[in-house]
Amino acid sequence: MTAAKVELGRRLFYDADLSIDGTMSCATCHVQKHAFADSTRTRPGVTDEPGRRNVPGLANVAWFTPLNFADPAATTLEAQAATPVFGTHPVEMGMAGREAEIGRRFGRDSCYRVMFARAFPDNGGRIDFSNVARALASFERTLISRGSAWDRQQLDPEAQAGSVLFVRDCASCHSGANFTDLTMHRLGPVDPALADQGLFEKTGIETDRGKFRTPSLRNVALTGPWWHDGSARTLDEAIVRHGLTHDAGEVAQLIAFLNALSDTEFTGRKSLAMPEEACGKRL
Repeated sequence: MTAAKVELGRRLFYDADLSIDGTMSCATCHVQKHAFADSTRTRPGVTDEPGRRNVPGLANVAWFTPLNFADPAATTLEAQAATPVFGTHPVEMGMAGREAEIGRRFGRDSCYRVMFARAFPDNGGRIDFSNVARALASFERTLISRGSAWDRQQLDPEAQAGSVLFVRDCASCHSGANFTDLTMHRLGPVDPALADQGLFEKTGIETDRGKFRTPSLRNVALTGPWWHDGSARTLDEAIVRHGLTHDAGEVAQLIAFLNALSDTEFTGRKSLAMPEEACGKRL
């Protein structure tokens, strides 16, 4: 990582020219005020094909692998960038088969030519998707969230009680500093008729049906709706779906704890927002 790569990646993250019709950027789905998640159940792509899975938040994504809900091969941010840009199941940004167009588009911008040259002196500032992905990954590695009430050890009594319940009932999967074991699990019965069969679609192993990666709970109160398909409309519903037995008071305590994982400094940090200028000129 270098400052030049991060600066370039930040601009690219907000640039809709990464999509076929110039209507969708990374930030279209990964919205800062939602902790770089979305506020919809699933987000359709440029062709209006419905999305299959809920948009995950990107807080501390530098430490995640695998990176997708049900694809064990997506182990680096550089590799994962190809999924929204070139993917066809579903179509998101719609650039499949048009990789060369990315270089042509950004190469027409004199400021981008300068920024790529600064960011990638090792290969002459080449403007292609490989360097785009490297720059995006560099920016994404700066999406660091460590400012919640939990991080500051400033839980109120309700959240503190919720933290005890959380450790007892939830932390076996939502473990570690980012509240995820980064492992794929199945919750509830398997329905072979569902359109999304999770990990099974990649492995073909019957026991992988319905398995999805444990999501991080950092900023979870800001990233709803929840579940891999966005079908849980409230945190109460998401908690109940885990099949645990909590009374209304305990659910309220758990939600108080989950709210304490929100980092409003992160969601308002100016250095992560859409840049206002590049090469000394306003964008």
